[in-house]
Amino acid sequence: MNIDRTATFGTFAINDIDLAYFDWPAKQPDRQAPTLIFAHATGFHARVWDAVIEHFPGHRVVALDLRGHGRSGGGPVADWRLMVSDVIALLEALGITQAVGIGHSMGGHVLLQCAADVPALFSRLVLFDPVILAPEFYAPGQPLFSADNPHPATRRKRDFASPEEMIERFRDRDPYCLFAPRVFEAYCRHGLLPAPAGAGLELACPPEVEGSIYASSRSNAAILDAARTVDMPVLVVRALQTDLNDFKSSPTWPALAEILPQGTDMHRPDRTHFHPFEDPADAARIIAEFVAYTSALRC
Repeated sequence: MNIDRTATFGTFAINDIDLAYFDWPAKQPDRQAPTLIFAHATGFHARVWDAVIEHFPGHRVVALDLRGHGRSGGGPVADWRLMVSDVIALLEALGITQAVGIGHSMGGHVLLQCAADVPALFSRLVLFDPVILAPEFYAPGQPLFSADNPHPATRRKRDFASPEEMIERFRDRDPYCLFAPRVFEAYCRHGLLPAPAGAGLELACPPEVEGSIYASSRSNAAILDAARTVDMPVLVVRALQTDLNDFKSSPTWPALAEILPQGTDMHRPDRTHFHPFEDPADAARIIAEFVAYTSALRC
């Protein structure tokens, strides 16, 4: 599917950075169709959602580059609540209310906390494998990694001569080899920015930023308490759970939907943590069916 639809690029000054976003107007306007808000995972960016977004021509869609990712500013992150603050401020500035929030991994965590803090922003949420873990994960309190023991992501190659070099380097590597070709290409082409020195390209999410987000994944220990207050339909889509040291494994607490006042659990052991990238059409179907079902309930 290819929809002739151009996004408007914008930035919003908040918390000492410019937060970037892409805004697609509805190509086939439907006043009853809610705005869709997309938030990505750690290390990714707004445009990895393109192959999902094209399935929703009747909706206004806003996809975010979270702090330190894509075209947004910001360095290492010590507290995930800072990203929550960024997103709330942007959505309020755009005048968005009663939207459908669609988040993957860290983006799902951020949107759920946004919904807890400002319920009017969303009418329902679809969370693909959100990084919201069991209570015992948050109990120790301290960061998972430190300056003396940094996350392995900090050692990622950051410099590339071209998107083609990045594509060739990662094409056959796990987990990128699982991605639908269009998603993988979008990840590479939109995931590089001109190097500050003026020669070549660099990762839009610097390795030290990616590593800091993994390291600070316990920083919002109140997320489970927040989840209990989110009284709106929330679909939690969980992938196969094997080993938390494997990026393909689901990090999501299997009981998450049970503590949500209107939570629904969808277990997809046939998919990995990268479900929306592996099969964007399936992800779009899940979103569309949930929006249609919950819209019918609201009538």
